[in-house]
Amino acid sequence: MALNRRQFLTGGVAVAAAGMGLTACGGGSSGGGSSDGSADLQMAWWSNELRTKNTLAAIAAYTKANPTVKVSPQPGEFSTYWDKLATQTAGNKAPDIIQMDMAYIAEYGKRNALLDLGKYGVDTSKFVDGSVDSGKIDGKLVGINAGINSPTILANPKIFEQAKVELPDDTTWTWDQAKEVSAELTAKAGAGIFGMGVFFNDAMLSAFLRQNGKEVFNESGIGFEAADVVPWFNMVLAYEAAKAIPSAAQLTEEVTKSLDQSALAVGKAAMQMQWSNQVEAANKASGGELKVLRFPSLAGKATERKAWYKASMLWSASSRTKNPEAVAAMIGWWVNSQECADINLAERGIPANTEILAAITPKLSPAQVEVAKFISDIKPELAPTPTAPPPGGGKLNDTLVRYQTDVLFGRTSAADAATKFADEVKANLK
Repeated sequence: MALNRRQFLTGGVAVAAAGMGLTACGGGSSGGGSSDGSADLQMAWWSNELRTKNTLAAIAAYTKANPTVKVSPQPGEFSTYWDKLATQTAGNKAPDIIQMDMAYIAEYGKRNALLDLGKYGVDTSKFVDGSVDSGKIDGKLVGINAGINSPTILANPKIFEQAKVELPDDTTWTWDQAKEVSAELTAKAGAGIFGMGVFFNDAMLSAFLRQNGKEVFNESGIGFEAADVVPWFNMVLAYEAAKAIPSAAQLTEEVTKSLDQSALAVGKAAMQMQWSNQVEAANKASGGELKVLRFPSLAGKATERKAWYKASMLWSASSRTKNPEAVAAMIGWWVNSQECADINLAERGIPANTEILAAITPKLSPAQVEVAKFISDIKPELAPTPTAPPPGGGKLNDTLVRYQTDVLFGRTSAADAATKFADEVKANLK
C-alpha cells in the first residue's frame, strides 16, 4: 500500500500500520541482517558542508572497525529533508538510521515509525541530567540526544565596527532595544546591509511566549491563544517599519536560503537567529568569527529570558529496520565513542555525554569553546524544556512565516493574522 507525504502527516500511516506491519522490527527498510553480524544500513541526515565532511569521516571510521557493516549515506538539505523522509516512511522505505529533530519526533514516534532504542541497550547513563528525556515519546526511547543546543543571536563584529555601533549587552537588552540596535546598524552600515536577518521564527516565538507566561505547545496541545500572538505580529511590523529587518519581499526570499547563502553568511546582515550548534558552520560560511549573543528578554534581565536546552538533533531508527541491533550499536558508538567525538567534536551541539565533552574540550575550535562556555553560562537563565511538538506541530514555522508574510505585505492585520495563525496551528494538531 503506497502512501504519500500528506497521508503520513495527517495520520494515514497510522491507519495503515496494522496492514503494513509498521511497528515490526523484522519488516526492514534495507538489506537484512545475517548470522555473521553483517548489515547494510542506510543513514540519513540534513547537513551543511562541515557536517557532511565530519559524518562521512565518522562513517568511514565505524565501518573500518566493523567491516561487516556497510553504511549508505543520505545527506540532504533541511528544507527538503522532511518531505523526503515522510515520503520514504509512508512508502516503507525509511532509512535505517535517521537524524531526527524535536519538531518531528512526536510526529514519527506516536505513529510507531521509530524503533524503541531502549530495548536494544543504547547507553545513556553518562548523559547530562534531563537530556535523555527529549527522545522519549509515550515511554519509549525513540531518539538519542546528539548534542545540547540553545537558540542564539549570532552577530558579525566586523559590521558593527564598520557601522561604528557597539555590540549590545546581551544580558540586559530587550526586544525593543534589539530593534533599535538593528535599525541603527541598517542606517549606518550601508551597502544594503540590514541589522537583523532572519529573526522572527518559531524559536523566537517560543521565547517570546515563554517570557509572557505561555508556551507554543503543552501536554494538551496548543499552549497559547490568538490574543497572545497579536503583540508578536505587531512587533514584526515595528521591526520592518524601523528597517531593522529586510523588506517583506527580501525576507520571503531569505527564509528559503541555506545557512551558507543567508544574509549573515554573505555579509548582508549584522545579526541573525541561529542555533548554538550552527556557530562553527556559520563562521566558516561567513569567513569570520561571529559573536554568540543571548536572545532578548522583556525586561532586560537575562535570568528572565526563559531560555532552554534543546536536543540539537537526535539519532532515531526506522521501526522497520531489519538490523535493529546493528542500528543500536552504531547509534551507541556515535554518542559514546571517543573516536567519533574526536571527528565530530561539537558540530551537532555540545555532547550530552559528560565524559565525552570533558575529553574533547581541549580539542575544540575557538568557536566551539565559545559555544561550550555559552551553554554553561546560561544555566541560571534556563526554564523547563518546552514540550515536544505533538503530531502536526512540525508545521509551526512554515505556518508562522506565511502569516508574518501576509502581515508584512499588508494583506492582513496583526489581529486577523493572530486569529488565523492560532486556528491553523490547532487544526494541524487534529
